[in-house]
Amino acid sequence: MLLGQLNAAASPLSQEQVQKLQGLVAELNPIQQAWVSGYLAANANASALGMPTAGTSVTGDAAVLTILYGSQTGNAKGVATQMKEQAESRGLSAKLVSMSDYKPTALKKEKFLTVVVSTYGEGEPPEDGETLHAFLATKKAPKLDGVKIAVIGLGDSSYEFFCQTAKDFEERLNKLGAESVYQRADLDVDYEEEAATWIQGALDAFEPDLKAQQGNAGAQAAVMPFGAPTPAASQYTKQNPFEAELLAVQKITGRDSTKDVRHVEISLEGSDITYTPGDSLGVYFLNDEALVDEVLELTQIDGSSRVKVANEELSVRDALIEKLELTQSYPGFVEKYATATGTPELLKLVEDKAAMRAYIEPRQIFDVIRQNPAKLDAQTLVDCLRKLQARLYSIASSQSEVEDEVHLTVGLVEFDTFDSEHLGGCSGYLARRAEEGCKVKVFSEHNDNFRLPANDETPIIMVGPGTGIAPFRAFLQERDSREAQGKNWLFFGNPHFTQDFLYQVEIQGYLKSGLLSKVDVAFSRDQAEKIYVQDKLRKNSKDIFEWLEAGAHFYVCGDANRMAKDVHQALVDIIKENTGKNDEDAEQYLKDLRSANRYQKDVY
Repeated sequence: MLLGQLNAAASPLSQEQVQKLQGLVAELNPIQQAWVSGYLAANANASALGMPTAGTSVTGDAAVLTILYGSQTGNAKGVATQMKEQAESRGLSAKLVSMSDYKPTALKKEKFLTVVVSTYGEGEPPEDGETLHAFLATKKAPKLDGVKIAVIGLGDSSYEFFCQTAKDFEERLNKLGAESVYQRADLDVDYEEEAATWIQGALDAFEPDLKAQQGNAGAQAAVMPFGAPTPAASQYTKQNPFEAELLAVQKITGRDSTKDVRHVEISLEGSDITYTPGDSLGVYFLNDEALVDEVLELTQIDGSSRVKVANEELSVRDALIEKLELTQSYPGFVEKYATATGTPELLKLVEDKAAMRAYIEPRQIFDVIRQNPAKLDAQTLVDCLRKLQARLYSIASSQSEVEDEVHLTVGLVEFDTFDSEHLGGCSGYLARRAEEGCKVKVFSEHNDNFRLPANDETPIIMVGPGTGIAPFRAFLQERDSREAQGKNWLFFGNPHFTQDFLYQVEIQGYLKSGLLSKVDVAFSRDQAEKIYVQDKLRKNSKDIFEWLEAGAHFYVCGDANRMAKDVHQALVDIIKENTGKNDEDAEQYLKDLRSANRYQKDVY
C-alpha cells in the first residue's frame, strides 16, 4: 500500500505519524527506502521475540566483547570484523565499534575489550583513532582494574615505528589497570594468516570468562545500528582482485616538469566493484622482468626452478615477477638474507636497529642483493621475501560521471642512486611498462573517514597539492552530477604553473560553470619566494574561518609528513587570529571539527 493511500481506517498510525512518515520517505532514494524497510522489519521482529531493539541496551548481565578498531585504509576494520564473526560463531556476544564513534568515557563500563589498530606515518595513530589514543594519556582516563584486553596491531616493518600505535594502546590500557589476557601481535603487511591465528588464540583466552559472565543472559542481540546504508560488498577483494583492462595512461605534467604524473583509466566492466568519492583503489603490479633476471643471475638460480608461495607452486621467475616484493626494503628481508647467505656486513646490521634503518633507507631489495650477491637455493630466496602488496591510490573519479571506469592520478616514483635509475614498484609498472589493453588486478578499498557531506548544501574546502588533487576531482564530479548547491573551494599547489597544473582545463571549467566557488593555487617555484598551499590558506584567513563557522567541511589530501602538518598549523593560526584563542583552545576547535567529521584527511 502506498503511503498516499493510507487512511485512519487502514493504518495503525495516527494522522500525524503518517505525515511524518510521508515526509521522511520523500527524502529517500529507492535504495534508502529498501534499507529502512528492512531495518523496521528487523526491529519489529526483535521486539516480538523479546530481543533488544536498536536504541536499547542488552538487559541482564550479559557480557559483551567490545572490538574497537582504528583503521586508516580498512585493513584493521577487516580484521576486527573477522574477529566479531568468529566470536559470534562461538556463541559470544560481540560489538564492533570504530574508534571515531566510541565515547572515551564508555571505557569504564567495559569488561572485555579488544583493540585492533593500524599505525601510519611516524608511529602515528590512524585518523579515527587520534582522539581515543590521546585521551588514554590524559588524567581524565578512567581506572580499568578488572578489564581484560587483547591488542593486535597492523603496520609495515619498512617504517621505523612499526606498530607503534598498538604498543601505545596496550601500554596505556595496562597503566590504567587493564589486564592483557593474550599476547599482543604486531603484524606486517602480509598479515592475513597470522591475524586469523591471533584471533583464535585471543578468543580462546576471552571465552571462559565471557561465557561464565553471560550465563542465561548471553543470548546474542542482533542490534542493527541506524546509520547510513552500507553498499553491498563486492566479490572482488584484496585476496580476490578483479582482472581489469587498463584503458589509458596519459602523462599530465609538462615536458620540462620535475615530476612525472600520469592520469590512469581502468575499466571495471564485468565486475561488481563500486566505489564512493573518497575511496581508494588497490592495484597489484608486475616487477620488472629485467630486474628479476638480474636477481636470478646474482643468486645463481635457474629461473625455471619450481618454488612454493603460500599454497601455490610456480617457477621462481614467475614468482619474482608476480608474487613477491622486490622494491620496498624492510629489516625482515635483510635479516633473513643475511642469515641465508652468511654475509658478515649484513649480519652486523641485524644487531643494530639504527644502522639497519640507515642501510635500508636508500636501498630497494634488489640493491641489497646486487651489493651482496651469493649463491642461493630458489626456495630459500623466496622464503626471504614477503608477498607483493597492492599499492593503494586515492580514486580520482566518481562513478556517477565515469560509470564502469575508475581513474587514478599516479606520480611516478623515480630516483638515481648507486649509479642507476630506480623506480617505484607500482608507479614504475603503470608509467613505464604496462601497455594499454593489458590486464591489471584491482579491488576497491572503502574509506568512511573521507566522505562528502550528506547535505549537498554544505560548503567544502579542499586542500590537495600535487597528486593530492585526486579525490577532489572525484568530489567535484560527484557534486556536479548531484547538482549540489553547496559552495566548493579548492586549494592546489605544485612547482610550476606551465608544467604542473594537473587537470587545469577541468578545474577552470568548473570555475566557469560555478561549481567551484573559489580556486587558490600555489606554484612554489614560479617566484623567488616559495609559496605553498598553507601560505594561501593564511592569506585567506578571514574567509576560511567564516566558511568553517558557516558549517564547511575541511579536507586535506597528500603528503602526511610535511604538507598535512603545515596545513594543520596554518588552521591553528587561522583560528587563533580570528578568535583570540590560545594554541590549546585552537587545537580543541579542530578536534571538535574532526569529531563532527568536518575535518578529514587522506594522507600518506
